[in-house]
Amino acid sequence: MVQYQPTLDHAFGALSDPTRRAVLERLGSGAATITELAEPFAITLTGMRKHVRVLEEAGLVASEKVGRVRQCRLTPSRLDEIEAWLGSYRQMLETRMDRFGEMLERRKGELE
Repeated sequence: MVQYQPTLDHAFGALSDPTRRAVLERLGSGAATITELAEPFAITLTGMRKHVRVLEEAGLVASEKVGRVRQCRLTPSRLDEIEAWLGSYRQMLETRMDRFGEMLERRKGELE
């Protein structure tokens, strides 16, 4: 039975948008304001706030109001969960590829 993980579902949903992935990449260099995040895109501050809210709800970003601006930063714990989930599939694929390689070697030996 498939076990659903709502936190990962939200994270992957948030990561499905290229603007939000670019925001995460930018925040990898350090904290930034909504204005700074919106600058490289043809997007309003309201639009960027919506993207940041989706990232916050997914647990990928945290923001706080500092004076008149909203400062955003990465929250790496969710990224660690995603990496762990992907790692389990990576290991499974590597095991399958190793078995496939062994099978090819056996077949090669049978043909010679």
